Amino acid sequence: MRRPLRLLRNIILILIAAVIVLAAVLIANAFRMPSQQIAVTPLAPVTIDKDTAARRLGAAVKLQTIASATDAEQSADAFLALHDLIAKDFPAFHAAAKREIVAKYSLLYTWEGSDPKAPPVALLAHQDVVPIAPGTDGDWQVPPFSGAVKDGFIWGRGSWDDKGNLFSILEAVEQLAKENFRPKRTVYLAFGHDEEVSGKRGAAAISKLLQSRGVRFDYAFDEGLLITEGVLKGIDKPVALIGVAEKGYVTLNLSATATPGHSSLPPRDTAIGKLSAALARLENNPFPAHIGGVMRETLETAAPETGFGMRVALSNLWLLEPLVRMQMEASSQTAATIRTTTALTIFNAGNAENVLPGHADAIVNFRLLPGETEDSVIARVKSVIADERIKVTPLPGNTNPPPVTSTDTANYRAVNRTIREIFPDALVVPGLMVAATDSRNYLEMTDNIFRFSPVRATPEDLKRFHGTNERLSVDNYADMIRFYRRLLQNTAQ
Repeated sequence: MRRPLRLLRNIILILIAAVIVLAAVLIANAFRMPSQQIAVTPLAPVTIDKDTAARRLGAAVKLQTIASATDAEQSADAFLALHDLIAKDFPAFHAAAKREIVAKYSLLYTWEGSDPKAPPVALLAHQDVVPIAPGTDGDWQVPPFSGAVKDGFIWGRGSWDDKGNLFSILEAVEQLAKENFRPKRTVYLAFGHDEEVSGKRGAAAISKLLQSRGVRFDYAFDEGLLITEGVLKGIDKPVALIGVAEKGYVTLNLSATATPGHSSLPPRDTAIGKLSAALARLENNPFPAHIGGVMRETLETAAPETGFGMRVALSNLWLLEPLVRMQMEASSQTAATIRTTTALTIFNAGNAENVLPGHADAIVNFRLLPGETEDSVIARVKSVIADERIKVTPLPGNTNPPPVTSTDTANYRAVNRTIREIFPDALVVPGLMVAATDSRNYLEMTDNIFRFSPVRATPEDLKRFHGTNERLSVDNYADMIRFYRRLLQNTAQ
């Protein structure tokens, strides 16, 4: 009797010892990695006439430069008026740089550097905006295209996305030009006019033109991730996320056919029924989530800045990834960073209540994690649907995820340093851009693409993106101007 009891006691002691050792390893791992935040002396804020700058941005917001996928001339007058406004508001820069009109409405500026052998850099932004959702005009606190400067904000569609970036870049280069700043390396400013509908007319044309001239960028800097406040759990400080990667974009048309007929004699399988079942299977079987690549680097970079529990979890993903993944999947904002997403966006079928349609089709949009491709998405969709009667057709304009930009480069460190100089309260970590940007049209021109908008955003602010009551803080806008000014000083001088 004693031997079994002794054996059981030994097993329990071994288990306790194993738990203690495991806990010690987890805690040691959590505190073995020091903070990865670089030490930078914050800069004294450069004087910005923020009220005048805000009024200039407001005037740009009034111009309804709404992009159309089908009508290239839809907002022609608004784009031309915006060009005139830019030329009038920034005369010093226009005197220092060469302006070209590309594809009728895109703008390309070339600010020649003093060293022709130094590789050039590019700042990207776009002039176009998304339309106002039908029936929501009355929900805005101010009219959506008023450009009003009110209560410390510039209000209206485009104030944030993306005229805020475009005009803060122009304000920065105007100020530098007035100070007789001469970049050592050539600086290109490329402002497309159809980013919201793929950029194939604007940014793609600029890229093609520059490639024909043999231009290659040392880095390209585009809109992207933000300085989030209260978005990432477990981190009390603002977090500046530099987008070093971007999801791919794939849209598929799924269609089903059946014999049309009278609704009084429905067959067992209808076009709508077959397609609906296929779509339900897609929604119920999402792509698997995993924490790897860029997101793993994001979490491991953030780990030393979090509280004890979160620090232990993020520093030991080799063991605790399932728990972290479960928490990230609970929110749509973080879930999108760890899986290829599936979004059912359009469904078309039928034209009369008493007629069985002979055709039904749906549009499904996927945002691909790095490592996925259009082919791999199509293969998985067919496997999940498991119905050969459903036709799967890719739409034009699909793009695979671009290569990931390395964080172990002088360019990344320069961007990191600039953020820390202008926003000293922010932690800087690399991140994954879940939406598409114009930068995907410049992949053949550079190995280094950074997607970052120096905009402070709370969870409430994120709802305004492409939504109602879009606005940009006047104080934040002044910091955006300071950021782009300093970025050029740090990287182009």
